[in-house]
Amino acid sequence: MLYSNKDLRKLIIPLIMEQLLAILVGLADTVMIAGEGEAAMSGVSLVDTINILIINIFAALATGGAVVAGHCLGQKDRENANKAAWQLVLFSILTSAVVTVLFIGFHTSLLRLVFGQVEADVMQSAKTYLVLTAISICPLAVYNACAALFRAMGDSKTTMWISILMNGLNVTGNAILIYGAKLGVAGAAISTSFSRFVAMIIIVVLMFQVKRTIHLKGQVTWRMNGSLIKKILHIGVPNGLENSLFQLGKILLLSLVTTFGTYAIAANSICNALACFNILPGTAINYALLSVAAVCVGAGEYKQARYYTKKLMMIANVSLAVFSIVFFVFAPQLAGIYQASKETTEMAVQVIRWHAVLAIFFWIPSFTLPNTLRAAGDVIWTMVIAIVSMWTFRIGTAYFFSYYFNMGLLGVWIAMTIDWIFRAICYVIRYKGTKWERIMAKNYEKSENA
Repeated sequence: MLYSNKDLRKLIIPLIMEQLLAILVGLADTVMIAGEGEAAMSGVSLVDTINILIINIFAALATGGAVVAGHCLGQKDRENANKAAWQLVLFSILTSAVVTVLFIGFHTSLLRLVFGQVEADVMQSAKTYLVLTAISICPLAVYNACAALFRAMGDSKTTMWISILMNGLNVTGNAILIYGAKLGVAGAAISTSFSRFVAMIIIVVLMFQVKRTIHLKGQVTWRMNGSLIKKILHIGVPNGLENSLFQLGKILLLSLVTTFGTYAIAANSICNALACFNILPGTAINYALLSVAAVCVGAGEYKQARYYTKKLMMIANVSLAVFSIVFFVFAPQLAGIYQASKETTEMAVQVIRWHAVLAIFFWIPSFTLPNTLRAAGDVIWTMVIAIVSMWTFRIGTAYFFSYYFNMGLLGVWIAMTIDWIFRAICYVIRYKGTKWERIMAKNYEKSENA
């Protein structure tokens, strides 16, 4: 077997700790900024939705690089794994620099386009937060690329420690700049950007150490390697398109939520933060499964890919169920952490409980299982299913529930779980077949002949 139980533990446990820390810090961020009022919290929440879109696009690109590097490792081809690693970093630098310029130059138009006419104090908070976090898009893109490469090497412990430092700096900076310097939203944004710069510098330095299975020493060039870029983009572009359209759909739904008023915007912000906590085990194992399956596929070991998929999904499902039970029972206490108004808290509790119950049954096959398909290069199928499901069920049903049944915020979240159910059915059917097992060789052949 390519991975022992010890290998899996070394990969998964740091990933869970890293995700736990990130979410706890995200929770702390929201609680800290909530002290500045619901308008500040709502403005930051709106911008975070846009930022998550950008993060997901670059995470998808990083996934493409990690899968290509994982295939090379499965084939015992470290030279091309190193080359693919630098091409991923280089492409991340160039594309993220363009996004940064666009965000800073057109921030007001972007916010107006996406969210329309929101309350003036909410919009002012959103503008401040967007501009000051945009300067760290490039460092974050590079960090995510390198972190994905570390996971491809089976080394998630290193990224865990860097994440601890990054998030520790963020919380400390928040405390100093929000409470001490009284900078409010600007303080939160500055702290976030500074922590991202520090994390990028550290992880890039570590990637140049030749003792690593994949390293960047001797690989630096400003010339694009067409063959490797095509392989990376073959995975990254469909995955990025899927993630970006998924997040665009969420932004569209947020625009719908803004019509429900400030209470609903704040409740939605609370629920988004707590929902990330709820699905934490699944999110961590998603990264692990992608790395493990990529190496198995690269080695041509599809039986092992299926074995590890079943094993990791079972671990994820049991863990997620435990988290969901806790969230259902303690929803009022968890929502109460934010010290929001009574109306906001009651709305949040209702949504949190719905999410907790449905996540037990449908989240893992909807979001964990397709990572095995992606690792095998079956990205077109996963992209099409995700986009069709998102825009048909999550968005279409949300508007239907809102306009015809006046279900408000809960209707939006019910529509989301209908989306999960459809995805789960489609991905399970695809996985049980064998077409995805034959895709990698065909895709690589096309890439070499292009």
